[in-house]
Amino acid sequence: MNWIAIGNIDDIPLRGARCVKTPQGKIAVFRTGENEIFALEDHCPHRGGPVSEGIVHGAAMTCPLHNWVISLQSGKAVGADEGAVKTITLRKDNGALFIALESFMVAAE
Repeated sequence: MNWIAIGNIDDIPLRGARCVKTPQGKIAVFRTGENEIFALEDHCPHRGGPVSEGIVHGAAMTCPLHNWVISLQSGKAVGADEGAVKTITLRKDNGALFIALESFMVAAE
């Protein structure tokens, strides 16, 4: 895989997110309270809202527009809602964060 550096884990606050712009689209990178890192397409499956602006709780995120809860692990809507956000392969190496854009391009097709 071709890994692209996107910053450091300390760039993302605990229970927060940052948006990374790529040629393929925007990616939301999340950091949970347990220091886990996840990357999803920055596009809610409900109305296309920016999930990077959502509220992180546990291993999930609540969309800022209509309160859909999305699993950060699977990208799937939780509960009665249906839909999914594309997940992006991410790697952490001594605090540095890398994404595999190939996983985003494959997911987008």
